[in-house]
Amino acid sequence: MTEVEFHTGVADPTAFACRLLRKACRQGVRVQVTAPPEVLNTLDRALWTQEERDFIPHVRMPGAAEAVAVRTPIWLTPQAGRVGEAAQSGAPRVLVNLGAPVPQDMQSLDRLVEIVGAEPDDAAQGRERWRQYKAAGLHIKHHAASGRD
Repeated sequence: MTEVEFHTGVADPTAFACRLLRKACRQGVRVQVTAPPEVLNTLDRALWTQEERDFIPHVRMPGAAEAVAVRTPIWLTPQAGRVGEAAQSGAPRVLVNLGAPVPQDMQSLDRLVEIVGAEPDDAAQGRERWRQYKAAGLHIKHHAASGRD
């Protein structure tokens, strides 16, 4: 069953995601990140510049060649499942969501991490996704931001 984690009240979701993705990459975990296009653009830039000596390899999907995608640990996509048919079989089984809709095929994931910002609109959208995961019968772990996110 898919593990679902919510990190709520995050002051800077992009920086939080960069730290999470750096940790996943160091541990050899492949991750698909879903978010609205403007958030993906911001995250894409941040992954290039977050740490001067610590590049986090990533690709935008769909669009990257399959041979590149299967060797790249972090995939940035507008929504889960939107990776291109050729790359679908090699898609990461961990998903980090920064505000995209709930994935249609949650059962194909081992782990789903929701990063919810501190803004009221972010919180409202996060609560709606929480309700959808609960309605799907998934157990949710909650981590409230401590102010040091």
